[in-house]
Amino acid sequence: MSTFGFYLRRFGLALGLTGRAYITPVAFGAHAIVLDAEGRVLLVRHSYVRGWHFPGGGVRGGEPADAAVLRELTEEVGLASYSSCEFYGLFTRKVGPATNVIALYRLKDVTIAFEPNLEIRKVMWADSANPPEDTSPGTRRRLAELTGKTPVSPYW
Repeated sequence: MSTFGFYLRRFGLALGLTGRAYITPVAFGAHAIVLDAEGRVLLVRHSYVRGWHFPGGGVRGGEPADAAVLRELTEEVGLASYSSCEFYGLFTRKVGPATNVIALYRLKDVTIAFEPNLEIRKVMWADSANPPEDTSPGTRRRLAELTGKTPVSPYW
């Protein structure tokens, strides 16, 4: 794919997500705190938004959130194996005119077979107590809660 084609597809993805927010003002997402055998957390860098984030995405109509998070992890980062998938919490965030409701899961002992793709450009295994500088604010809050630095908030 040419560089122009890549940016055109990336722009189309961002435009589609924005349009969806106006059509469906409440979106349901499923994301994951993914831990490897050493306790490091998996963070992803999207093609359409800055910073490091937890992997995950939208829940399809009628799809259980736990199935959605496993599907998203398979599509985005090549989920190969895990020992457990536990519900962690339900969070709300306002994004422009839309409200996102996010079901967050915690997966342990995960292995992945990542290949860069249209949506996810990079992944990294990070220390959950010391995430990279450009980690998104919501991801940073969840990591602070996970490590006991702050109490759990219902807001992403």
